[in-house]
Amino acid sequence: MKVYFCWLAICIGFTAHSQNTLSIDVAKGKEIINKNIYGHFAEHLGNGIYGGLYVGEKNTTIPNKNGIRTDVLDALKKLKVPVVRWPGGCFADTYHWKDGIGAKNKRPSMLNIWWGNVKEDNSFGTHEFLQLCEMLQAEPYLSGNVGSGTVQEMADWLAYTNYPKGSSPVTDLRATNGRTEPWKVTYWGIGNEAWGCGGNMKPEYYANLYRQYATFLTDGKNRLMRIASGASDGDYNWTEVLMRDIPHHLLDAVALHHYSIINWNKKGSATTFSEEQYFKIMQSALQMNELVEKHSAIMDKYDPQKKVALFVDEWGGWYDVEPGTNPGFLFQQNTMRDAMIAGVTLNIFNNHCDRVKMANLAQMVNVLQSVVLTHQQKIIRTPTYHVMEMFNVHQDATLLPLHITSNNYQFGNQTLPALSASASKDKEGTIHISIVNIDAKQPQNLTLSLSNTHLQNIKGRILTAEKIQQYNSFEQPDLIQPTPFTQFKTSGNEITISMPPFSVIVLAIPPQ
Repeated sequence: MKVYFCWLAICIGFTAHSQNTLSIDVAKGKEIINKNIYGHFAEHLGNGIYGGLYVGEKNTTIPNKNGIRTDVLDALKKLKVPVVRWPGGCFADTYHWKDGIGAKNKRPSMLNIWWGNVKEDNSFGTHEFLQLCEMLQAEPYLSGNVGSGTVQEMADWLAYTNYPKGSSPVTDLRATNGRTEPWKVTYWGIGNEAWGCGGNMKPEYYANLYRQYATFLTDGKNRLMRIASGASDGDYNWTEVLMRDIPHHLLDAVALHHYSIINWNKKGSATTFSEEQYFKIMQSALQMNELVEKHSAIMDKYDPQKKVALFVDEWGGWYDVEPGTNPGFLFQQNTMRDAMIAGVTLNIFNNHCDRVKMANLAQMVNVLQSVVLTHQQKIIRTPTYHVMEMFNVHQDATLLPLHITSNNYQFGNQTLPALSASASKDKEGTIHISIVNIDAKQPQNLTLSLSNTHLQNIKGRILTAEKIQQYNSFEQPDLIQPTPFTQFKTSGNEITISMPPFSVIVLAIPPQ
């Protein structure tokens, strides 16, 4: 019996490391990983804005700065949030920006028909959102109303935010509302999900409508990024029509939405899930690579110089809401499974940074795959938060080309690559390597080689847990958090790494 277990251990050890290799060519870095790949999305949905980001300035015991929760603000600052998309989502195409400015006691209310049929009092509007972005030192990304709005309405919103004081009636209105100088908003979404909640349009119709809106969405002094409402998942015809029918001098970026999901009709629990459900979610998450490549190939056909960017401005895991919560509020817990989704997805975006210039996790607080959850005075930093924080070392760094050979993670007769990775060199010369092992059961040993690099003083961090279903709760908010990682050895220009199951590791190699 002892001989058997010894043999089994040898076989398991051999299987865990026999095929895993990662080589990085340090000298061939060229593309920059745009920091906006690490962007976020905040929609007027459930407790994402109200009670999450914003508690108001009156009638609250929660510490805040001009109504913004200071604990949430502090947490987000540590992520180095580069850009925030707002106010939707589906909500954007029912939102009329003039309802959200001026004295709060005079702002009209509306019914949020998309998310729970609850009252929206418009107390968080343009000024409050742009002030949040200034607090975070993040770029604002305004998603304009095409579905139920007008060209003039969006053009006025641009003038209100961007034109110099005294140049038009809306800038005078801005000054009356307490802001003299313009905010100079760069990113403008022309509608959202025009194929669905944004109007159920055909691509040819939307392309013509986009041309009209983009023509009048101009700013003589500041460069704008006008973003087309792009495809859902594998609707490649949508991208084809937009790239073919919209003149590229009017088109700065095309969006793409993809959620990691088991089944739209039966999404499954966020915390009580089987390995089969986990495997299916990872299949969906890894599909992002195929989607980015195929949509990019269509864009390359019409735009070989890659002047039009791809913005994946909604992505993340989507499950059933937590028991006892409003189904329209999309509140879900966040486990190590979500850390796996975040890790592999960010690696994909990094490795396609020649075309992907922005991505926005859905969503920032209390909705879907959030980085922060709140309940009254309490706050949680989720496993996804920790991955975003660990990976932010790649922001605006130079992508380093790599080649990875991975063992398979097998469930039944289906397989997925167990490992994914991306690497970059920052402006100080530090090399960062992010590696994810999605295998739910098996550790993975990896041999990593770097060309022309002397390995010394390497530091590592790891995120993992005892069970993949574990999460940070309001009772145990720090159950899962990054810790120092030392399970590696160096020899020459090689690093041998031992990765636990379902783990995320980031290595930092200082300049030579």
